[in-house]
Amino acid sequence: MRFISHFTDLEFWLSNPFLLIVTAFQIWMLIDAIRRQEWIWAFFIFIGSGLGACFYYFYVYRGSRSASSGFELPGAGSRQRIKELEAQIYHLDKAHHHFQLGDIYFRKGKFAKAEQCYRAALEREPCDIDARAHLGQALLRQKRAPEAKPILQQVCAENPKHDYGHSLMAYAETLMALDENEAAMAVWQQVLQNNSYARARVQLAELYVANKKEDLARSELREILADDLHAPKFQRKRDLVWVRRAKSLLRKIGK
Repeated sequence: MRFISHFTDLEFWLSNPFLLIVTAFQIWMLIDAIRRQEWIWAFFIFIGSGLGACFYYFYVYRGSRSASSGFELPGAGSRQRIKELEAQIYHLDKAHHHFQLGDIYFRKGKFAKAEQCYRAALEREPCDIDARAHLGQALLRQKRAPEAKPILQQVCAENPKHDYGHSLMAYAETLMALDENEAAMAVWQQVLQNNSYARARVQLAELYVANKKEDLARSELREILADDLHAPKFQRKRDLVWVRRAKSLLRKIGK
């Protein structure tokens, strides 16, 4: 009872600002753990005094956050790799070094820097389809869809399966950003002829809902949830943002 009285006592919290900050942080991490369905972490955060929340922040929350979350791009990197590539660029100035550095910045969500690297790669190898595709994606993530469209359109015309369908998905997202929804729907359907990406299914379902094709939307959303049940852990983590969107949309339109 004494704890509850403290909990509802504004004067108590104002006189203990550190405790207020720790409690707010703990609640924040607890909510995030529940949303991610990290039940063991949620239990330790709930019963802990802030230490469990700190461990969760560094091992789960911070480790999984990315400005490009849900939008995969081959390649990842570290500070050491950035230094290595910068040294190689300084001494050799090869197109593929600029391209690899661009991919690292893309994964870190630094899209303007990624764009600079991809453009530098294209200055050295103008026909490189990988650099063109990733440049288009970097432009799209900077909300520059009109610039991204012709680049991605040309890449997908040359090779619709480029980057295992990721370039085609980026092209579909570009069309959606430009409100060309009929064309985007056709591209998403093209993606799903060869792949079963949750990213593609969710956004196609959203277009179906917008066009009052709710039965088709339900079919796509159910496929996502069914696939997620049997997917390996790494894939479930990668698709988490899309599975959440699928569940939310399915609740909205009714199962």
